[in-house]
Amino acid sequence: MTFWDHLDALRAVIIRVLLVWLALAIIYFCIMPSIFDSVILGACHNDFISYQWFRMLGKAIKSTDSFFTGSFNLRLININLATPFFVQVSTSFWLSIVTAMPYLFIEIWRFIKPALYKNEQRGVKKAFLVGTIMFYLGMAVSYFMIYPLTVRFLSTYKISNDITTMLSLDSYIDNLMMLTLCMGVAFELPLITWFLSLLGFIDRAFLRKYRRYAIVIIVIAAAVITPTGDPFTLTIVALPLYMLYEMSILMIKPKKREKETEIKSNT
Repeated sequence: MTFWDHLDALRAVIIRVLLVWLALAIIYFCIMPSIFDSVILGACHNDFISYQWFRMLGKAIKSTDSFFTGSFNLRLININLATPFFVQVSTSFWLSIVTAMPYLFIEIWRFIKPALYKNEQRGVKKAFLVGTIMFYLGMAVSYFMIYPLTVRFLSTYKISNDITTMLSLDSYIDNLMMLTLCMGVAFELPLITWFLSLLGFIDRAFLRKYRRYAIVIIVIAAAVITPTGDPFTLTIVALPLYMLYEMSILMIKPKKREKETEIKSNT
């Protein structure tokens, strides 16, 4: 194939992906009223599965703190006339991007597959599979753990009884989408480091040597990811990112010298 043939094939891939995204967005827009309360606003209701886990944890540790034992219901307000419509549109596109991600990886795989050898195809296929799983795992961690903890802690935190906390609809949706998508992308860190190690840019010794600098970068990245910027949310976002960094070190195969030093240190 010539350069222009490759360009035409890439254009066809982009068009198919956009059409799938648009079709899913239209479907989600039509069914949004039936799933909005249970899925998007799940963290606002006391029967959300994460809050049930918190209550079970409170019973297990015999805690009387209201965070574990008290009921939680968050009421959102809307102050702009057109906000509900635009929230429905943006949420539909957000859900379409999330659900169409495997299809995007399949299209990318079909496009680059003819240019790869069979041994390379196995590695890239494995990378796409791991990347998809890690993306959805990061979103699940954000949706079921990080965001409910953030919403519950910040909405119930009081500096004075004379102050009533009121959360707007657009603020809730923006924070949910931003945090969830960013955590999905952040969970690709082990895959990225593994890929860079295959190219020879980094190794285990490099990651261990610059661990302190990585912690600083992780804290800065957590501050960028967290829309609220409060220390509580920053901490619960930074901890999974640091765990991913340590997982990245374990995923990289050690070189012969590193193996010898590890064996000597163990003996």
